[in-house]
Amino acid sequence: MFPGATTDREAASYVVVGAPLDATTTFQPGTRFGPDRIRQFSRSYDDYDRRTDSDFSALGVHDAGDVPPWDDVEEYLDHLAAELRSVTYDDAVPLLVGGEHTVTYAGVEAVDPDVLVVCDAHLDLRDAYDGNPWSHACVTRRTLDDLGVDRVVIVGARTGSEAEWERAAEGDVEVVAPEETRGWLDDLAGHSADGDADGPFAGESVYCSVDIDALDPGFAPGTGTTEPFGIDPREVRDLVRAVAPRADGFDVVEVNDRDDGQAAALAAKLLREFVRTHASARAGDAGKDV
Repeated sequence: MFPGATTDREAASYVVVGAPLDATTTFQPGTRFGPDRIRQFSRSYDDYDRRTDSDFSALGVHDAGDVPPWDDVEEYLDHLAAELRSVTYDDAVPLLVGGEHTVTYAGVEAVDPDVLVVCDAHLDLRDAYDGNPWSHACVTRRTLDDLGVDRVVIVGARTGSEAEWERAAEGDVEVVAPEETRGWLDDLAGHSADGDADGPFAGESVYCSVDIDALDPGFAPGTGTTEPFGIDPREVRDLVRAVAPRADGFDVVEVNDRDDGQAAALAAKLLREFVRTHASARAGDAGKDV
C-alpha cells in the first residue's frame, strides 16, 4: 500500500493504481518493479506538509493495488483504461504509477483531457518503433492520433528522431527544452498570480504525466533510457505544483530497480506533491463557492 493511502475506495478522492508494464523497454528493463519501489521509498516521508498545512493521510487517498499486465499490450491498455475510468466515474482522480510510459495511454483514455502535459526526456512522437506502434517511444503520438488530445506540451525533451522533431513542429505540440523550463514555469505562475482567464490551460482539462527520465540521470538513474542534460528535481516539482490544480489525472512512470532508490523516491514525492496541491486547490475552490 502507498503510505498514507488509508481511505476506503468508496470514499476516496484519489486512487493509486499500479501498472507494472515492462513489455517494450528498449535499453534497461525493470519497470515491472516500479510501482512497488515507489511505494517502498515513500515510507520515510512525513505525513504532515507545512506548505499546504495538510496530512497526506487525511486527503482521501486509496491504493487499489496493481493491474497485472500480460503479453498483449493493446488489450492490457484497454483493460487498464477501464479500471481507471471507474475511478473517474466516482469523481475521484486516478494516480497511475508505472511501469513503462506506454501506460499513460490508458490514463489519457480514461480521463479524456484537452491537453496532455508530459515531462519527458524523449519526444515519444514516433508512429512506430521497431514496427511496434505500442512502444513506449510512441505513447505521446498515440494520444494525439488515436485519442484526439487537442494539444501536448512536452517539458524537458532533449532528444528524438528527425521525423519526431518534424511532428513536434506542428501546431498541436509545444516542446519546452530543459534550459527553457524555468522560464516556462515562471510564465505559468505569472498568469496564475494575475488571475489571467486567458492564460495557459484556461478552460481546458489537463492530464499530467511525469516520465522520470525527464530529470537528469544524475538525480534519477533508475530508469530505462537515461539521457544527460535534463531538468532538476525542483523544476519537476514546480511543474507538478503548477499543473496539479488544472489536472484531472496524474501519472509517474519509467521507474525501474537499477539504482539505490533515487528515482523511486522522487516519483513518490512527486505523487504526494500532486495530491497535496490538487487537494489544496480543490479546498480553495470549495471555499469560494460558500
